[in-house]
Amino acid sequence: MSDTLNTQLCDAVDAGFDRQIAFLSELTAHPSTRGNEQSAQDFMAAELSARGYALDRWQIDVADIQHLPGFSPVLGTYEDAVNVVGTHRSATQKGRSLILNGHIDVVPAGPLDMWDTPPFKPRVKDGWLYGRGGGDMKAGLASNLFALDALRACGLAPAADVFYQSVVEEECTGNGALACLARGYQADAALIPEPFSEHLVTAQLGVIWFQVHLKGRPTHVAYAGSGANAIEAAFPLIKALHDMEHRWNDIEHRHAEYAHMDHALNLNVGKFEGGDWTSSVPAWSTFDVRMAIFPGQSIKAAKEEIEKTILEAASANDFLRNAPPEIVYHGFHAEGYALSDDSSAMARQAISTLEAAHSTATGETLEREAITATTDARFFGLYADTPTLVYGPKAEAIHGFNERVDLESMRRVTKATALFIAQWCGTEDI
Repeated sequence: MSDTLNTQLCDAVDAGFDRQIAFLSELTAHPSTRGNEQSAQDFMAAELSARGYALDRWQIDVADIQHLPGFSPVLGTYEDAVNVVGTHRSATQKGRSLILNGHIDVVPAGPLDMWDTPPFKPRVKDGWLYGRGGGDMKAGLASNLFALDALRACGLAPAADVFYQSVVEEECTGNGALACLARGYQADAALIPEPFSEHLVTAQLGVIWFQVHLKGRPTHVAYAGSGANAIEAAFPLIKALHDMEHRWNDIEHRHAEYAHMDHALNLNVGKFEGGDWTSSVPAWSTFDVRMAIFPGQSIKAAKEEIEKTILEAASANDFLRNAPPEIVYHGFHAEGYALSDDSSAMARQAISTLEAAHSTATGETLEREAITATTDARFFGLYADTPTLVYGPKAEAIHGFNERVDLESMRRVTKATALFIAQWCGTEDI
């Protein structure tokens, strides 16, 4: 690709950057927590349609995906789960096709008084945009779209099919991305601009979500000795799970990408409920757990060990021995994925193309990183033989208070993405 075109594309990103910030601000203002994504998806659909992309908008049907590898079990219905895909069809089909994927859903904001400013009233200060979801990952959705805009501003279009995906459910199952595969969207490579500081993600962990339900014996607190406290009974189970977590992190169990990390796998008790009355011994409790696994680690074997660990710990409790905990799986059943394990020519070409684009856009060598989170990359990489590049802007406090994204980083990622698309797909005149 010529230096002249590189310069033109970068200049086009610069020329449109104020509009890109305004787009990101408007998108971040939509409080698209799980089940509330519709207004944000309306906005995305309108933006894609205005640009002339063929629009596909559909409600996810569990029946279409529950038999597929990678499906995560869900509680409740998907009546409010809508995906949006905009498609560019190449006239020449000279290049390699591409999926540009991003998720529209964001995690809950938490107590509003712990934010400096309201989470869904985004603000720009000192080069950062603040707001829930601005970093994770609406800035990535913006970079994907405005990279395509930069090509258009130069009078060009990708010389291969490009599928721009705005999906739901990434933060809890990934079933939105899976629904795109079930609908037939496949390509030679995929790019997901998750906020990992302009690094190429070489590996990501898998994640399992589960609930543990305990039942006790209620009584007045004056006679607590005759009851069974379902809240306190959970404590030794949680300790046993943390002991399991430490075993799984032992060096002999680690994937090669995580050999240097002493504690890559984290267990998190993210939610705890129990009891009905302060002066009654609690008759029930439920706690929700997130546990990570390494790439290549079997979900089936991991679940078997989780269940064994909980039941063995319960057997040491006088009451739980005869009233064993119930374990319910919902949400993430996510395998780990390592791009570094993909030795195909297509993967090597995709990585080298991104390396060149990043170097041109930033003047820096592309750094590589194994992350301790999960992304939707696993669906394309594991189940569609599609090398998937996770590469996005710098963000801070994602899932926390005062989440923010570095706007200059978003600019650089947008330039690199535009250069990557032009090289990977080739270009044709509009």
